[in-house]
Amino acid sequence: MNIENLVRPNITQLKPYRSARQDHTGGILLDANENAFGSPVFFDGLELNRYPDPYQSGLRERLAIMVDVPKDTVFIGAGSDEIIDLLFRVFCEPSVDNVVIPEPTYGIYRVAAGIHNVSVSSSLLNDDFQLDVADIVRQTNESTKMIFCCSPNNPTGNVFSKEDIFQLCTATGALIIVDEAYVEFAGSTSLAGYVEAYPNLVVMRTLSKSWGLAGIRIGYCIAHPTIIEYLNKVKAPYNVNSVSASLALKALEEPKEREQIIQTIREERKRLVERLQIVPQVQHIYPSDANFLLVRVNNAKKVYSKLINDGIVIRDRSNEPKLDNCVRITVGTSEQNDVLIQAMEEIGE
Repeated sequence: MNIENLVRPNITQLKPYRSARQDHTGGILLDANENAFGSPVFFDGLELNRYPDPYQSGLRERLAIMVDVPKDTVFIGAGSDEIIDLLFRVFCEPSVDNVVIPEPTYGIYRVAAGIHNVSVSSSLLNDDFQLDVADIVRQTNESTKMIFCCSPNNPTGNVFSKEDIFQLCTATGALIIVDEAYVEFAGSTSLAGYVEAYPNLVVMRTLSKSWGLAGIRIGYCIAHPTIIEYLNKVKAPYNVNSVSASLALKALEEPKEREQIIQTIREERKRLVERLQIVPQVQHIYPSDANFLLVRVNNAKKVYSKLINDGIVIRDRSNEPKLDNCVRITVGTSEQNDVLIQAMEEIGE
């Protein structure tokens, strides 16, 4: 398919701002009105008085190696939320185009659509919380630019069928955005390696979850080079700061420690299931491929309020479709999980 046909006409004609560090990164830098005398604070030997690399070349290269994709298919944003926002900017004409969102899912997709004045068609997941491909296809039309698929899905916790996602790639003329924020906890294979075969596939990843770096706001996506070029065209000149990029590179040097943390979370997830499924208040615990559990209880409001009073914060998801009396519980440390289990046991029926 021709990606250019999906891009907003004003974006195809846009002449992007050219920042100083795109042209020169060394020498006597008197081109960007930076403070040549330096900064009163220091971090990791970085020249914080200088603007960062606008394209995060070192980090992009490291992520491309880790995911085993070409560097020109990688884009780095200030969290995945920025990438979602940029995708709307590039591809969706306000008041004209629309997107399809299989629900229940991560709420930011709908919020981003609202910010950009893009209409949303909702497609309910089936009873197994899998994609209803036929219904999604029925929801699309010539103005449908994107379909969002969070896999593993938040808040249901399950991985979507790879074949279903590929079917959407071929059956629609839209971009298929697959948000893999939790994929490392699943043990399943990322779809990042399929962007060459499916040019309308965009796979989003993050350092917030398995890498434990939510505070530095680093997300990235893997997509066809044309999509990456347009994201770079519309992004802020220096969207990722040098401190965050440096911390991300340091973290990526510790894959063994990260793998151990992932394994510990999986073990604690299993233990939580075993302990919570015998709690009287719990009706059902849904299978999870993420670092959280979706739990159906007798009374979600009661459970949420009791845990809040005990200083334990979970998410009440019972106002979302198909999630009556459901709460979402993040897998904590062993000690935190023990406190949660005890508090849940004290609630009664």
